[in-house]
Amino acid sequence: MRELGPLIASGRDADIFAYGPDLVVRRSRRGRSMEREARVMQYAGAHGFPAPRVEDVTAGGTELVMERVDGRTMLDVLAGDVSSARTHAATLARLHRRLHEIPAPEWLERFLDGAGCVVHLDLHPLNVILSSRGPVLIDWTNARSGAGAVDVAATWLVLVAAELPDAGTLTTVRETFVREFLSHFDLPPVRAVLPAVAAWKCEDRNMRPGEITAIRRLAAAESGGA
Repeated sequence: MRELGPLIASGRDADIFAYGPDLVVRRSRRGRSMEREARVMQYAGAHGFPAPRVEDVTAGGTELVMERVDGRTMLDVLAGDVSSARTHAATLARLHRRLHEIPAPEWLERFLDGAGCVVHLDLHPLNVILSSRGPVLIDWTNARSGAGAVDVAATWLVLVAAELPDAGTLTTVRETFVREFLSHFDLPPVRAVLPAVAAWKCEDRNMRPGEITAIRRLAAAESGGA
């Protein structure tokens, strides 16, 4: 058995450790089981969607061993080249459309009592790695069965409300990125579900107070839109 390598990344819910030259271990900091997440990734990958390859689930289900994906996150690339905002916003929209073409399996929990396609519910630039083989979507913790509109709504809320690590650079491009991303979708169905998705997002203990305030503000402003 390989030894766990150094910490290479940390999210709000889990840590990523090197595991040899071509694998990583994703470990929940709260002891959460990774088995369902691994199953969703395998299902999406089997349908041709760019998700990391799952190698194993270990440590009683709390460690997900998966492919190490080369490349930088879309957020990092945006911070280094704000002129790429429109291109990457279009890429993010394409990932949504590709994912929403995948019918949800019966075993996948429904989101907001909906059913239909696989929805990621955390499909934003920090979770997209721009690898040598194209964009790869990571962090499938929240994946559910639902309507594509709820996935777009969740991304919209994160794009507007997230506290950015490089606020000085990224704040200037945020509005352009959001506008370009939303231009690829029919917005009335997205606006219709925005309040419910916002309420769900505000219950996430990983959200910060300022982010919750921004989410509620957006939901209130947009829910009456046409």
